Amino acid sequence: MLYLRTNAGIIFEYELRDKSKKVREVRLLDLTSESNVEHVVNQIIKEEMKFDLHGDKKRPLLKKLVKSLVRKMKDEEITADFHPFKTLRAHILPLTNCAFNKGGDQFITGSYDRTCKVWDTFTGAQITNLEGHSNVVYAIAYNNPYCDKIATGSFDKTCKLWNADRGDHIHTYSGHESEIVCLSFDYDGRTIATGSMDNTAKLWDVEYGTCLQNLVGHNGEIVSLDFDMNGKHIITGSFDHTIKLWDVQNGKVISTLEGHQGEISSTQFNVSVSQ
Repeated sequence: MLYLRTNAGIIFEYELRDKSKKVREVRLLDLTSESNVEHVVNQIIKEEMKFDLHGDKKRPLLKKLVKSLVRKMKDEEITADFHPFKTLRAHILPLTNCAFNKGGDQFITGSYDRTCKVWDTFTGAQITNLEGHSNVVYAIAYNNPYCDKIATGSFDKTCKLWNADRGDHIHTYSGHESEIVCLSFDYDGRTIATGSMDNTAKLWDVEYGTCLQNLVGHNGEIVSLDFDMNGKHIITGSFDHTIKLWDVQNGKVISTLEGHQGEISSTQFNVSVSQ
């Protein structure tokens, strides 16, 4: 007896020479919508039904089941919710990051070519090119939900602020002693946080371009950070295996979260919680 079990599996129930019965599930993990049905059937009979005295008589049913699986895969491909939309040749060197604005009609890309580019999501057209960094543009962000400014962090140890519509340069924030590898706006868009390989994070005033706080306390590179909803706190994740919670107003550590045995690569507040 043969019957389907899953989208890519067939159950075999066959009789051995001693008249005993055996059940085996064959997972067809390599099966695709383009698979050759006859080839698949031949392989199954060769490998899975070699002990079944009547195996070849089951070929028509086996072929029917495999065809059914292939047909179902084709139907799923047609009705799939996700599919390639556009392919953009964005930069001459590898990308480092990308980010959408709040509405999703524009997105930005950072690159080893030292630029950040702004793109129209639906047409794929380049809107503007943000040039000015002297090294890799590694971290990028919109000031969502306003989306009128873009921040870029670079291996040149600076963060730059840009007008998102025209591409005009507004401020350059300098002060880190090593590469900037993460950054974020607070939810009011008034403050930018940057994390660096120099083991520190800094808070910057968006309007005036001044440094508000220097967050010192990690013993390893800071590679992730995130503001809470009201902008009173920020968390930083580090290669020193810890996460620190900071008071934005005074730049002091509130608590240190320990327990990981390796580097912290991502941190995020639960945005539904008001603190």
